[in-house]
Amino acid sequence: MINTITIFSGCDKYGNPETINEVCICKGEIIGVVGPTGSGKSSLIADIEQLAQRDTPTKRMILVNNQKPSYDDRTNPKKKIVAQLSQHMNFLADMIVEEFLKLHAKCRHVSDERIDNVIELANKLTGEPIKKDDELTVLSGGQSRALMVADIAIISDSPIVLVDEIENAGIRKHEALSVLVGYGKIVLVVTHDPVLALMAGKRIVMKNGGIQKIVETTPREKDISGKLDKIDEWMLNLREKVRYGEIIEEIEVYN
Repeated sequence: MINTITIFSGCDKYGNPETINEVCICKGEIIGVVGPTGSGKSSLIADIEQLAQRDTPTKRMILVNNQKPSYDDRTNPKKKIVAQLSQHMNFLADMIVEEFLKLHAKCRHVSDERIDNVIELANKLTGEPIKKDDELTVLSGGQSRALMVADIAIISDSPIVLVDEIENAGIRKHEALSVLVGYGKIVLVVTHDPVLALMAGKRIVMKNGGIQKIVETTPREKDISGKLDKIDEWMLNLREKVRYGEIIEEIEVYN
C-alpha cells in the first residue's frame, strides 16, 4: 500500500538549489505540474517514474512511504508502481480490445470479470463507443486514452499515475482524473490546461528546470474549475456532432 511519495529537492538546470526543499503527495491527491515549455516538467515526472535517488541530472530524491525504494523496486518491471498516460499514445499491438484487456488482467493476476467494467468506464470518458471486438490499432486518440485511464483505474495496481498533457485527448478530462483518484491513486498532471490545473489540490510550478514554488488551489479557483469543466464538456459534445456530420446551426455560449 502506497500512502505517500515525497520529493526531496535537487537543483535546476544551472546547478542552483531548488527553493522548495520537500513536497509530500498523499494517496487520493491530484497534483498539477505547470510551467512554460522547457521549465523542467518532464524531468520532474521522469524523476518520479525512476524513483530517483540523487542519481539523475536534477539530483532529486524520491521516497515512498518515507522510505528509500530498493534496487528491485526501481528496476523490476513486476514491481513497477508508476503508470504513465501520455497525450501522444497509440496502440501498436495487432489484437482486439478484449484480448488486450485479458492479457493485462492475466499479467496483473486479476479476474477477467473486470474487463466489462473497464470498457463501461472507458465509454463514460469518451464520446466514441468502444466495443470488445474493436481492433486496438483503429481506436482514435480519445478512445485509446479513455481505455487506458479505465485500464489503469480498474486493472493496473500501479498506485502512482503520471498524466502527461492530455488536454487535447478528446476525453472527459475532469471525470477521468476523478476516476483515478476514486480508485486511491496518487495523480500528478503535467498540464497547460486550466481545467486540469485548477482541479488539482495544489500546483508545482517549474522554472529553469527546478521547482520554483507550490501554489495551493483556492476555493475561488475550484469554483472556476467547475465552470471550465462545463465548457469543456460542451466543446466535447460539439466536437462529436461535427465528427458525425451533424449541421451546427447555432451555438449557446456557456454563461
